[in-house]
Amino acid sequence: MMKSKVAVVTGGSSGIGLWTAYALRDTGCTVYELSRRDMTHKGITHISVDVTDEAAAQAAVKQIFDEQGSVDILVNCAGFGISGAVEFTELEDAKRQFDVNFFGIVNMCKAAIPCMRASGGRIVNVSSVAAVAHIPFQTFYSASKAAIESYTCALANELKPFGITVTCAQPGDICTGFTDARKKNAVGDDIYGGRISRSVAGMEKDERKGMSPEFAGKYIAKLALRKCVKPIYTVGFGYKFLSVLCKILPCGFRNWIVGLLYAR
Repeated sequence: MMKSKVAVVTGGSSGIGLWTAYALRDTGCTVYELSRRDMTHKGITHISVDVTDEAAAQAAVKQIFDEQGSVDILVNCAGFGISGAVEFTELEDAKRQFDVNFFGIVNMCKAAIPCMRASGGRIVNVSSVAAVAHIPFQTFYSASKAAIESYTCALANELKPFGITVTCAQPGDICTGFTDARKKNAVGDDIYGGRISRSVAGMEKDERKGMSPEFAGKYIAKLALRKCVKPIYTVGFGYKFLSVLCKILPCGFRNWIVGLLYAR
């Protein structure tokens, strides 16, 4: 009897992470969900972990490897957002944005790669269309997601000889609790002529009308199980078109369009 694949999903207590965990479970994977909140979901094993804590990430992956004998899939979904003008964003908040969104992935990959080297595996990092359509007043969020994509592409080449494949899922607007959890900073909105609040309100309106986390989770699970993968995939047809436009349009023209949408 073939052993089921062992999948680890971070940020799996809600939103994209939870639906990815559900989708992997439903395909027969043995699924571990890592998050700070203690949540119970049928057929999914929870381990309480803060991905910014390297030692905790190492301990959790070791526990899973000791229990199952392998770690075949790692899906990095943990993340959050902040908004506000760059000049009025506390450096501590900007660093926290990168600590969770980017270095949380780094910690998990460092823990999982040694477990995957012998038999191969798949790493899926969750980025955002904001990595290519850089959103004003969500500058540090956009930068953290762009960093994820550069990291993914470089890491894919590093790990290729070991049979470990690395890919990145780039969702657009998604209707989840992420919107309400965003840490908003409206300091300086009077100086910026109300553009901070208008930009964030516009983005949140789009998110509330966005794709379902179930759709995104199923897509990401398919990437985790696909035989061959490219470095980056955009989730959702409309966003695929946007991503292509962002890549082929001159940078100045692309930035002008984004500014019309989110910096008026």
